[in-house]
Amino acid sequence: MSVAAVCGRVWWWRCVSAGVCVSPPLRHLHLTHTRHCPQPPGNNGPPPAPLRDHLQSLDHIRNIGIMAHIDAGKTTTTERMLFYGGVTRTLGEVHHGDTVMDYLDQERERGITITSAAITLPWADHRINLVDTPGHVDFTMEVERSLRVLDGAVAILDASAGVEAQTLTVWRQADRYRVPRFIYLNKMDKPAASVSLCLSSIRDKLHVLPLLLHLPLGQGKLFRGLVDLVTLQRLEWDLSSSDRGRQYLQRALTPEEEVWDEAQLARCELIDKLADLDTPLAEYVLEQESLENVPAPLMREAVRRVTLSQEAVPVLVGSSYKNVGVQPMMNAVVDFLPSPRDATQPPALSLYTPNLCALAFKIVHDKQRGGILTYLRVYSGCLEKGQRVYNVNGSRSEKLGQVLIAYADHYKEVASVEAGNIVVVTGLKGTNTGDTLVASQAVASAAKKKLAATGDEDTTPTLLGVEVPDPVFFCSVEAPSTSQQKALEMALVQLEREDPSLHVTQDEETGQTVLSGMGELHLEIIRDRIHKEHKVDAELGPLQVAYRETCGVPATHTLQVDKMIGDSRQQVKIVLSISPSQDHKFKSVSFEYSADNQENLQSLRRYHLSAINRGVSSGLRSGPVLGCPVVDVKVGLHWFEVRPGTSETMVAAAAAQCLQQVLAEGGCQLMEPIMVLEIVAEEDHTSTLLADLSRRRANVLHISHRHNMRVLLVECPLAELLGYSTAIRTLSSGTASFSMELSHYKLVNASQQAAVIEAVTGFQPL
Repeated sequence: MSVAAVCGRVWWWRCVSAGVCVSPPLRHLHLTHTRHCPQPPGNNGPPPAPLRDHLQSLDHIRNIGIMAHIDAGKTTTTERMLFYGGVTRTLGEVHHGDTVMDYLDQERERGITITSAAITLPWADHRINLVDTPGHVDFTMEVERSLRVLDGAVAILDASAGVEAQTLTVWRQADRYRVPRFIYLNKMDKPAASVSLCLSSIRDKLHVLPLLLHLPLGQGKLFRGLVDLVTLQRLEWDLSSSDRGRQYLQRALTPEEEVWDEAQLARCELIDKLADLDTPLAEYVLEQESLENVPAPLMREAVRRVTLSQEAVPVLVGSSYKNVGVQPMMNAVVDFLPSPRDATQPPALSLYTPNLCALAFKIVHDKQRGGILTYLRVYSGCLEKGQRVYNVNGSRSEKLGQVLIAYADHYKEVASVEAGNIVVVTGLKGTNTGDTLVASQAVASAAKKKLAATGDEDTTPTLLGVEVPDPVFFCSVEAPSTSQQKALEMALVQLEREDPSLHVTQDEETGQTVLSGMGELHLEIIRDRIHKEHKVDAELGPLQVAYRETCGVPATHTLQVDKMIGDSRQQVKIVLSISPSQDHKFKSVSFEYSADNQENLQSLRRYHLSAINRGVSSGLRSGPVLGCPVVDVKVGLHWFEVRPGTSETMVAAAAAQCLQQVLAEGGCQLMEPIMVLEIVAEEDHTSTLLADLSRRRANVLHISHRHNMRVLLVECPLAELLGYSTAIRTLSSGTASFSMELSHYKLVNASQQAAVIEAVTGFQPL
């Protein structure tokens, strides 16, 4: 009997739900009454005692992240996890500004997460290393570097909104690193909460198969619990209890209950979907010729396998603020998300195992500990206090200070940690985000030899680093007086090292210090941190849009340099070309072979090629129109001659100068950043908002309904969105909300380019 034929048994349950009288199959009933009593909570002062030895093993560790759209309830959920795990005695609330994970002043003032915070908690005889990530697009770098080192993730959705704009962004980030995850439908207590709406948006927007594991008990404010479809148990919380949801009633579901038929139907459909994806479960169903009475352990194992293979995504329900459904979600972390042993490992890790190999993914400055704290994910080997490590990226050795376990902004010192853990160390002054640390230089050299044996000699044997997004806004920053200039420079060095998405540069023409960031809020937070943490009353100039430049037509230029520097004659001849190339990121010049130049290019020395690439990279940082970075161009090398004794610096300078001239001949044009906005507004304000968007050169992509609200999906140039948060509040009387993210860069027309040049330089272009 095929699985498809067995799935026809679902028909019986559909008949029951439709009121049709049919003969029921046999039911095996189990009725139990239990109370869930987790370990007693600790307090908000010192962190809990070290975990037992067996919890250090790879199978008992879960490295997970909490990710979601802003205001979906990430931090609230995390605070409940800490409370039920025994790390805290009281529940922190975002609106009270007393949460453990949002510890920065800026986070507590605004009620949002700005920086990812790590914490360790025990649960169900396992150790969970938890990272709470921001939901605002301006701080997407925090999500990016956290997901790089995590083994699994919990994606939280607002049950009344489904998949929102930033949900898509963080989901794509998790896809990039192949992070297994499940979805937690939070805020089921809201009147507009809808499981069916969420499942539909998951299928349509995330393009994944959702596996509903829970049925909610009660709707809106009456939501009080759930039915676990794997175990067919009813879990119910007493909302009037003073224990903050720590205890709940758990018992087997009985046929006399109203939700029984719905639960049986949903369970059969769940088994049907699982059997299509999981071979062991399909074999059991075929053997039994029934979708009924599948053991819970077999279903749980099947859900785990399809979650780890990312063939489907489990979906759970709850209301973290009402303290309902958090413990089952924590159980799902242990049951369904991977341990370090199950997780996909970086390709380069095999070159170092079983020696120490770790990745630095976050750096903070801690005044109390007198220096730099570096967050590490230990992939193999053992990390010990005072150990010397070798930085593969920086080609230097450093000595560790303390080894610490993170509890948000508190730390507990340990002697050593094994592979699979996330830890914090002191003493690494030369290590940056994305650097690979190994046991010694000898280990790194051995890894390089192994890599060379595969024919990949030019590749440094490092773990995959962290991808840093391009900034979209920039502004100048100035110290209030010359006496505070040095303090400002030190503050910017620290902030840039902590936040790789913040770029600090010097404008060669004006001498100003320029900050580049991910958005208005990002740069506003940076200004506040300069004021409050570093005590410098720095002034930020007006925000400017980070434009890009690209060539309009192919062009070729020949440059000859012949100079006497001291007693040495420096002579270079180089021919470069450029051509438009969509989505091309420059890594190296391409050899444009012909019958005349083949011998010339084949004789090019490797160190000369490296110097040419450095010069071209330098030239691409500043285009001829407004000095913006040049993108989407392919640079070709046609000819290269050099006099013996000519320095590599002169070769690089000649390449940069030649590129600047060929860019000027290539008719460079400006490209402006285009943002995608998701605007949620009441019906009465929709027409006003659309009229305002049309004046901002916006393109409306889609308009949909979400309960009694309208959802507008819009593309709009970033230059038209300066101060839009204030404008939308004014136009909608404070009822509308929006989120946006960078979509792409688009060429501006000639009139717009002239207006931009005049606005930036103060002069009309010729």
